Amino acid sequence: MRRFVRTGLLLTAMSLVAVVAAFAAPGKSTQGDTLVFAASSDPTLLDPALVSDGESLRVTDQIFESLVGYRPGTTRLQPELATRWRPSRGGLVWTFTLRRGVRFHDGTPFNAAAVCFNFERWYGFPGPLQNSSVSYYWNTVFGGFKRPARGNPGPGKSLYRGCRVVNDTTVQLQLRRRSMSFLNAIALPNFSIASPTALRTYRADEGRVDAQGVFTPTGTFATRNPVGTGPFRFSSWTPGSRLELVRWDGYWGAKARLQRLIFRPIANNAARLQALQTGEIQGYDLVEPADFATVRRNSNMRLLKRAPFSVGYVGISQAVEPMDNPLVRQAVAHGLDKRGVISFYGGQGAVASQFNPPALPGYARTGVPSYPYNPARARALLQRAGLTLPVKITFWYPTDVSRPYMPDPKRNAEAFGASLER
Repeated sequence: MRRFVRTGLLLTAMSLVAVVAAFAAPGKSTQGDTLVFAASSDPTLLDPALVSDGESLRVTDQIFESLVGYRPGTTRLQPELATRWRPSRGGLVWTFTLRRGVRFHDGTPFNAAAVCFNFERWYGFPGPLQNSSVSYYWNTVFGGFKRPARGNPGPGKSLYRGCRVVNDTTVQLQLRRRSMSFLNAIALPNFSIASPTALRTYRADEGRVDAQGVFTPTGTFATRNPVGTGPFRFSSWTPGSRLELVRWDGYWGAKARLQRLIFRPIANNAARLQALQTGEIQGYDLVEPADFATVRRNSNMRLLKRAPFSVGYVGISQAVEPMDNPLVRQAVAHGLDKRGVISFYGGQGAVASQFNPPALPGYARTGVPSYPYNPARARALLQRAGLTLPVKITFWYPTDVSRPYMPDPKRNAEAFGASLER
């Protein structure tokens, strides 16, 4: 197996697991105005429009806000920077009433012009930022760019048509076609509204993208100067060591109880637990199921659980032989012992049948095709595809990180690798 961080393209198998976090009990923190939280890795960048990983979005969600958001713990919409919204009769124009008196952390007023500046920025991304590995959510939700780079869709293919300032507190977003998912989509933190002043001053769109689709900014907006309207503002970031946010006392809503929020990257699950036990941190998530009992036995720690809301999957690239043959992809699906890895989740996991977890709208209770583990069926499919056994493939998995759907990627990969070998 080759170690490389990458996501796949097609669904073959999934595991579903509850999200679990461990915290020091109230009153046990060494500094009452500060929370030190252990992340499994550093953020990629601090520009929510240019990231898709949870570790980055966990931080940016404290700094930035979108027009609408989600009620905590649910998928129900609630007001954020917009207080009201309504569609036109044909659903092509959405009018948003904005909060009054809101300012960005740098003092720039939040208004309709700021909203349009952000949407036009995303729509007008320069060629390097149009890469789907960089602006994944714009590409997925809206698609199309004002000045498309070669091979990218142009304005006619975009869901976004334009943005109109009605007045300081009223803005209209114009669509090219009706969309049932538009409103829920812009509630994602990736469509948070940033300070136009900061975006310009710190050259947010300047940088280069390498062959793997990784954006390296030459400006400093995404590394040292992210500016939003959220309850915390950026203070400092030393990659590999700590990222510090401080309370924004000019916040329009209820002020944060904490003065400081510090994120420490600790990749190893056991090391995160040890840091919690010694008081170096006050919380972390992605708790290893094997550690549940240890946390519960300690009166100074609490284990918090919520309903499953994450899905892990094995992806297949159809561009690589022999995966361009659907028989081979079916063989892989039948060759993965999905139930065999459930034991890694300490009773919290289940075999999933689709990308959506049960809590999301659109989850299908019935009628979803399944590919049960069947090595004999897998071998027969490979032979039907005209291949000689064994067939060599490269299996990639994430390293030096853990995820809610994969707390121990190496063990998962080894188990899946063993079943594929069978």
